[in-house]
Amino acid sequence: MNKNDLTQFAVEKLPKKPGIYFFKDKREKVIYIGKASSLKERVKSYFQPTSDSKVLNILNETSKIDYILTDSEREAAFLENNFIRQYQPKFNLRLKDDKSFPYLKLTIAEKYPGIYLTRKAAHDKSKYFGPFSPAHQARKTIHILNKYFGIRSCQEKIPGRRKRPCLDYDIDLCSAPCVGYITETLYRERAVNAQMFLEGKVKKLNQVLTEKMHKASKRLEFEHAKYYRDLILTLEQIKDRPKLISIKSENKDILGYASINDRVGIYVFRMRKGKVIESEHRILPLQSEKNNKKVISEFLGDYYCTSQEIPEKILLPFEPDALPHLKEIIENRKNAKVLLSCPKKGKNMRLIKLANRNAALLFEKKVEKDQPLKELKQTLGLKNIPRRIEGFDISNTGGQDSVGSMSVFVNAKPLKSDYRKYKIKSISRPDDVGSIQEIIYRRYARVSKNMGHKPDLILVDGGKGQLNAAEKALKKLNLIKLPLLALAKKEELIYCQKYPHGLSLDKTSPGLRLLQNIRDEAHRFALDFHRKRREKKSTASELDNIPGIGPKRKAALLSHYESIDEIKKAPLEELKKLIGARAAQALLQDLK
Repeated sequence: MNKNDLTQFAVEKLPKKPGIYFFKDKREKVIYIGKASSLKERVKSYFQPTSDSKVLNILNETSKIDYILTDSEREAAFLENNFIRQYQPKFNLRLKDDKSFPYLKLTIAEKYPGIYLTRKAAHDKSKYFGPFSPAHQARKTIHILNKYFGIRSCQEKIPGRRKRPCLDYDIDLCSAPCVGYITETLYRERAVNAQMFLEGKVKKLNQVLTEKMHKASKRLEFEHAKYYRDLILTLEQIKDRPKLISIKSENKDILGYASINDRVGIYVFRMRKGKVIESEHRILPLQSEKNNKKVISEFLGDYYCTSQEIPEKILLPFEPDALPHLKEIIENRKNAKVLLSCPKKGKNMRLIKLANRNAALLFEKKVEKDQPLKELKQTLGLKNIPRRIEGFDISNTGGQDSVGSMSVFVNAKPLKSDYRKYKIKSISRPDDVGSIQEIIYRRYARVSKNMGHKPDLILVDGGKGQLNAAEKALKKLNLIKLPLLALAKKEELIYCQKYPHGLSLDKTSPGLRLLQNIRDEAHRFALDFHRKRREKKSTASELDNIPGIGPKRKAALLSHYESIDEIKKAPLEELKKLIGARAAQALLQDLK
């Protein structure tokens, strides 16, 4: 199964919920980030037939797709912006600078605060709100504050030289503090009300305005009462607009928690300078003698004892065991005060809920990862889930330079550090069946001596012949009980003791896709090894005819360089150290 088949299969498991998605390459480096109202439908669209070179390039480099759930597409847009600036993915051409999402700046520290659009939230005494997506929402919000709160958006000095108000006053978009048409006290009251509106505290603001309206009415100040009444009606009309929160330069971690049966999922959002920049997650065993409070307490102790950076605030889904002692440990590690908080309402509670949902999602991802393994266990009648699967393949050219390879998958993922390659020693003619028997015997001779890992399943490339050859090798080693199967390429039939005549699985079967991937990895690894052997052999034959290059010097060159081209490019000083000055001069002269 090729790489794009794998990633497309992963798409089918994505939820139909809003969030951000990450395309990652084989080194798990993020190469593209996007947002979606439905993760499944959006990511699925990348796999439709297209001539778009950018999409084709993204898919060509993608080996894994990951995601984070959010409450809405709008929230996803903000997270997308943060993560793009953090990771700088190569295929995200926009959003890499600070010009994508604007903020609103309320200069609350001034005598007569103004409201302005800005691209950056600075470290000053102003209040910042946003970011806004799309950008015209920011301008609409400024218009609301101008029209209904009378907040200015000009840069006029107060007091200044102006004797008449500008056009904004005439069209009811300013209360004209520059010419004294409103007192400082009343203007600041309106600025505070505007701040409450921007922070989404509409219910509280309505209560304040209603009280002021009644008081103004009792004092027979009907103009003021009418202003408050109209503002309350306006707020009722626009209360369903997305709530905005003020931007604070906060550094905090938000922990999400979920538990299913004997497993616990913990999800950590790392917020720095008011922006979520990273996430981490872990699945831990929930032992019978431990409760949820104890598990999260132990996690916090371990996590922050090794963390390179501890924030000023840690938001928790519930209070852990021994909180005072835990707090002391974390503060000693940071050498500063740290607030451990369990929010019950407001923005922080919403952040905890978001982290909790992503923690619960960890189990769904684990189920997806285990699905092919569980299917193989059931289909093949295995005693255990095949966590470790080892795949074998042979490569040769007309029987010459035969080599074998072993790929290893642990928990459905390749473990390349355990891959092995074999030079076929006992056979000189074309014989894939005999070659399989040799490498199976050599690999599991170590297992029979209690050396090396014992697999949960062995996969050989081929049909009945390869299966029988592998069985013979295992029988000699008294390891015949090791689960074994062969996968034939053309019909994709599975041969094993349970299915001696072959089993055909549906092409969309997760188990079959996993076996194909293991087989293809072994095949790729064998071909690569075989190609390098041919190149070395070709290099060796060219070295045979060069004066001064005897068996020892030839062996030194072959162990150090893969090809004649590499030798040609090698620095003279490097060659001198390897084979001596005269031989190096003669070698390069002959190869010109």
